[in-house]
Amino acid sequence: MLLTIVIILIVVLVILAILVNAFQQHREKIEAEKRTEIAKQKSVIDDTEDVLMASSEIPISPQLIGIMHTRIKNALRIIYELNPSTPEIRQRLRDAEDKEKSYSTDAPAPSQDNFTLPDNDKLIIQCIQAIKKLRILLRSEHSKGKVDTQSFMTEDKRLGKLQLRVNVDTLTRRGQGALKTNMLGSARQYFEKAMAALNSQTEVDEFITQRKAILQNQLNQIQDSLRNANASDRARRSDAERNELDELFAPKKKW
Repeated sequence: MLLTIVIILIVVLVILAILVNAFQQHREKIEAEKRTEIAKQKSVIDDTEDVLMASSEIPISPQLIGIMHTRIKNALRIIYELNPSTPEIRQRLRDAEDKEKSYSTDAPAPSQDNFTLPDNDKLIIQCIQAIKKLRILLRSEHSKGKVDTQSFMTEDKRLGKLQLRVNVDTLTRRGQGALKTNMLGSARQYFEKAMAALNSQTEVDEFITQRKAILQNQLNQIQDSLRNANASDRARRSDAERNELDELFAPKKKW
């Protein structure tokens, strides 16, 4: 009888140990998933804030800025729900909610016609990267159902036009710089790349029409310069050959 009780107790203890271990592993798994999700949302917040800061000099719409504020608020809410005991997160969530409520998205989008390229290449690269990140962010929010299809198409189209403007104007500026140093081949490559980017667009607007006219004029000037240079080179070679023939058939001098 005693042996039976001992065996039963041992079996019960083993089962309890297994259950406790399984429960502990389950808790550790939940905590690990929670930490992973919190880290993911913190990354979303950091990336969005970086894009917001980088976009301060870019003519983007108030609606797109509102989308980014909402994205930050949603990420903070997820973190707060996973870890409600953190006062800092609770306060940041309140601030984000207040900012979202106070920010107006009714204003019209700023015109891209007044946008000018930054003065140095580093700032231009930052500008291009910011536009690309904005398009990725917008696509992500749309895929999650956070942005309706009409808004997504409108904003993505605006960003696409802005990206085209930056790319074309950057290539044009580099081509003009190459022209100043008489690097006609490099200048032509820059202008042709810019022209190809414009020709790839299905919808033609005033910007595309104006830039194509400017680029075509530059390419025509380069072609004329190369044609004149080739003509001058042929004339020099012809003169050199004529001089050689004159020397060859010239009457020999008598000494």
